[in-house]
Amino acid sequence: MAKKPKKEENPKVHKDLEGFKMSINSFGEISSSFSIDKINEFLNKNVEDKKLRDRDDLEDIPTEKKRKGKTDSE
Repeated sequence: MAKKPKKEENPKVHKDLEGFKMSINSFGEISSSFSIDKINEFLNKNVEDKKLRDRDDLEDIPTEKKRKGKTDSE
């Protein structure tokens, strides 16, 4: 019995990352369909940095409460 050819499915991604593709060439270089700046902008907007979460000296870093539209006084 012959093997079925594998379908190439696109992974489920966030709507802001539609069309994002990554590949590694034969030299081990990573290439992407998005620029590093666009990926970093997405990560800064959507992912909380655990290392900076409890620091008091960094007021301009959004916390989970501030991201959801709440303030610290609530």
